[in-house]
Order: sequence, then structure tokens, then C-alpha cells
Amino acid sequence: MDSVIVLNGKERRFFAENVPNTLSSLLTQLDVLETTAVVEIDGRLVHPKDFSETLIRDGQRIELVRFMGGG
Repeated sequence: MDSVIVLNGKERRFFAENVPNTLSSLLTQLDVLETTAVVEIDGRLVHPKDFSETLIRDGQRIELVRFMGGG
């Protein structure tokens, strides 16, 4: 079954064969390193140690901030 999440205010659809089941798998699909991400799901901040255990469900609102180095 296809799944839709709201990522940083925009709907993002995942086809059945690519639906991420955990926050870690979502970050992998987005090519985001876990060590550079701060994530809030439905208004709740998720600690990085919990990324692999945090389940992603259809309709969730996810806010993702990435830290980037530079000068």
C-alpha cells in the first residue's frame, strides 16, 4: 500500500515497494546521515538513538533539519 507523509510541510508519497518503516530507513532513502539530522515527528523531538526504532506511519508530519558544515 502506498503511504503519504508530510515532510517539512510538503506531502511526500512513497510507493508500496519503497515505504520506509522506520525513521532510519526514511533518512537513508533521503540520503541524510543520521548524525547530521534533528527530527521531530508529530510535534515530538526524536532522539538520534531512537531513529532505528521509531516507526513511520501514513499521515505523520515530520520536520527534518540537517546540519551542514561550511564557512
